[in-house]
Formats: sequence, structure tokens, C-alpha cells
Amino acid sequence: MTIHLKFGAKDYSSKELVILAAFSKKEQKEAKEELIIPHWKKGYPEAFHKIISSKNFVGKAGEHFIFHLDDGQTVLALGLGEKKKYNAEVLRRKIASIYKILKSNSTDVSVDVDSFILGTHLDKTIYTITEALIMASYNYIKHKSSPTSPVLQNIYLDSKEKKKSSYEQAFENALITANSVNFGRDLVNDPPNLLNSETMAKEVEKDAKKLKHVKIKILNKAEIKKENMNLFLSVNAGSNYEPRLVHLTYTPPKSNAKTKHICLVGKGLTFDTGGYSLKQAMANMKYDMAGAATVYSAFKAAVECNSPNKITCILGMTDNAIGPTATMPDSIFKGRNGKTVEILNTDAEGRLVLADCLDYACDINPDVIIDAATLTGAVLVALGDEICGLMGNNDKLVAKLEESAKKMDEYIWRLPIIPEFHEDIKSPIADLKNIGGSRNAGSAKAAAFLENFIKNDIAWAHLDIAGVADSQSYLDYCPKKGASGLMIRTLAHYLTTNV
Repeated sequence: MTIHLKFGAKDYSSKELVILAAFSKKEQKEAKEELIIPHWKKGYPEAFHKIISSKNFVGKAGEHFIFHLDDGQTVLALGLGEKKKYNAEVLRRKIASIYKILKSNSTDVSVDVDSFILGTHLDKTIYTITEALIMASYNYIKHKSSPTSPVLQNIYLDSKEKKKSSYEQAFENALITANSVNFGRDLVNDPPNLLNSETMAKEVEKDAKKLKHVKIKILNKAEIKKENMNLFLSVNAGSNYEPRLVHLTYTPPKSNAKTKHICLVGKGLTFDTGGYSLKQAMANMKYDMAGAATVYSAFKAAVECNSPNKITCILGMTDNAIGPTATMPDSIFKGRNGKTVEILNTDAEGRLVLADCLDYACDINPDVIIDAATLTGAVLVALGDEICGLMGNNDKLVAKLEESAKKMDEYIWRLPIIPEFHEDIKSPIADLKNIGGSRNAGSAKAAAFLENFIKNDIAWAHLDIAGVADSQSYLDYCPKKGASGLMIRTLAHYLTTNV
């Protein structure tokens, strides 16, 4: 599918189907809903009369009405609900929804962008429609022997407005970001017999080589050992594959001593059995590398959008397997920062990988560190499947991430890290233990554990994406099954706007 942007349009690019916006209006609670048609009456009198004559279509969100004009043009009126409740997320969801209906029925479609305008912001409208179409078009079919492709090949975004560089930039940025989301989805959906720590590092390296101003360094097992990353290695102990630490650095062309430096860290557990604290069920544990996929995809989007910030991306990758050499519960290992950890549960392994990676990140001395991980099942108990858990040591950083999530219409909620949680993860025979004394507040206690590996007063935030990384069926622009790609857009927005 190709999306085309056309300005100064005097006619629609598609002769097959045109999509126009329709809204509903209700003056009072008891009143009957009426149809509101923005600027159609003057520009499209025939369309106006045909749609007004419909008794059942009143422009409710998700409704659509198809009719034919005398010249043979087919028009689809897409209901968006009440105008006062209309926003980018409504537009994103409804465009994605109608795409899924049309993809098997139409070969080319025009979207009357002006009729969908968000306030007075044509650039935001173009951005939202474009990202919705790209994200909704995602389909993981690379292992199908006879994959079926959508019939829909061309979508034209037609506007009567004159061309502006800001409109074109919004279009390009939306393409970049949405395609980065789909790239991340592919990584997460790849099966563990094909995507392990070694092959994932190669996949990331292959893609990163296409990015401008990016340096790549990959540490193998021997090099990770030289870094004294013993917590990381303890998770890898039972694996048939070597661990990998991928270290990417983007330096913008105009960087100087004042350039902000942001470091992303991602948990990359390509499969998690739980180790000897064996999981009862393991389906979908290939998703345990979603943190690494999320931060790399956000990094990729920010670089391609020419972020003014210096960005480092660190991915800690291994699987957590059982076998003769796998780590046993009750073991004690010394982390890269010198702190010892009693491992009471080998299924609380992600925090061990992150701990050494965070200490490694601190030595780079960035202004900000943000990590992402499918870290705890407890975050689903606290916040559900739909909300990302957010924790951190810096109110300003947390607020900025909340702001980016709001801009991207992704749900995020801060959980506290209190002194008592730090007390609960102290061990009587080591400096720390990798789980708390009770299951309560498990997500925040895991974050408290991670905070022990942040030094030099660096601003740090932790995203627990265990709930949101998997499919979000309520979102039309997410697959019904498989990786969601949520939080990639939030992080990409933060990386490109917070200078």
C-alpha cells in the first residue's frame, strides 16, 4: 500500500471511492441526533442531499454510509460522533477501522483530508490519518506459505489547501514513526527458534546500518564478562546462545557541549521459561524482548526524524533457559556496580539484565536514562492490560513522559517508589534480593530494585510495558493478535521534542 499526499486538489485522485467526514449533533439529552456535514453543502450539493435523506445514518462514531453520485463516483461518509468530542484518537481509531473494511474491497481510495480537520491543524490531521493507515495495515504473515495481500494499493490524501513544508514534514514524520512501530511489532512477533539473542543483535545491526549518524557496538559474551556484568550473565547461564549487548549512539550533525543526551535501555529476553523457578505456562513468552524492541524502534524513529538530541540505545539480550548450567535459586551474584544480589526467584530475571545495563548506561553519563521492559505481571494487576506503568526518580522527567504519552494518546500512569519498598528488597545475606517479601506492589518494588543501579544523580524513568506490549483489541490500529507496538510513539515523541 502506498499513501500519496496531494495539495491544491480540484478533484479527487481516486475515481473509485472517496471518504468524507460526518459528525452527529444532539442539542439536548432527549433530542434526536442530527447529522452534521462540514462544508459539504456548498462543495458537494449532491452528496449533501443524498446523505441527508438517509434515515438511519446520523454520523455516530464508527458508522459509515456509502452512496453513489450521478457521475459514478462512490462516496463513503465516515461517522466520527459529536464534533465537541472529536480529537486525534477518535480520528486515528475510525480511519484504522474503515481501512480494515476497505482493504479487501477497493483498489484505490481518496480521503478528503479537509473534512476531517482537527481544529485548524491540517498538519496534525495529515499526521494522524497517515499513522493510522500504516499501523492498521500491519499484518504478520512472513511465515505463511500462501499469504494473501490486501486489494487496496493506493490511498490519496487530497486537500484543497496549498502545499506547505509543515504539512509535508508531518506526513513524512508519520510515515517514519508508524513504520518504526511496525518494525518493532515484527521483532516481537518473531518466534524464539528464529529470533534469539545472537540473531536479534544481527537484525538490529542490519537495520541500524541504514541510519545516518549512528555508531554501532556489539558486545559478545567474553566482552560482557570483562564488563563484570555478572547479573546479566547469570540469566544467560543456561542458554545455548551467547548474550549480546547492543550499544547504539546517534549524534546529531549540529551537536555541541549543550546538546541533551538521552539514553534508552531495553530488556531483550528473547524467551523466558522462568528458569528453575519454572513458569506454569509459557505461551507468548517470546514477547519478553518487547522492551528492547520498543526502545530500538523509538530510537530508529527519532533518528530518521532528525532528533536534535544525542541518543544512546542499549539493548541487553539473552533468553532465560533451564539446563545443567542454569542459575539455581538461592544463588548470589555480584553486579557490575559491585552490589551483591541474592536470586530468590529465577523468573525475576529481567531486572538482573537491566541492572547491569543501567549501570553500564550511567558510565556513559547521559542527562537522562529511560528503560522499558515487560518486567512484571503485577503491573497488569495494578493497571490492567491497557496502561503502561511509569516509575522514576525525577518528577520533571516523569512529567515530560506523561506529556508525550498524552500527545500520542497512549495510556500511562505513575506508580510510587517509597522507602519501604527499598527496605523490602534488602537481603539478610547479600546487599539486595531480586524479589520483595510479598507480591504486593510488585511493579514498584521491581523499580526500587532497578533504582539501586542508577548513580551520579542521573534522571531516570522506568516503563513497565508488560500489559501494553501484547495485542490491544480495543484499538483498531493494533493487531487483534500479537505485538501492539504501544509506547514506541510516546518515546519517539519524547526523543524528538524534549531538547
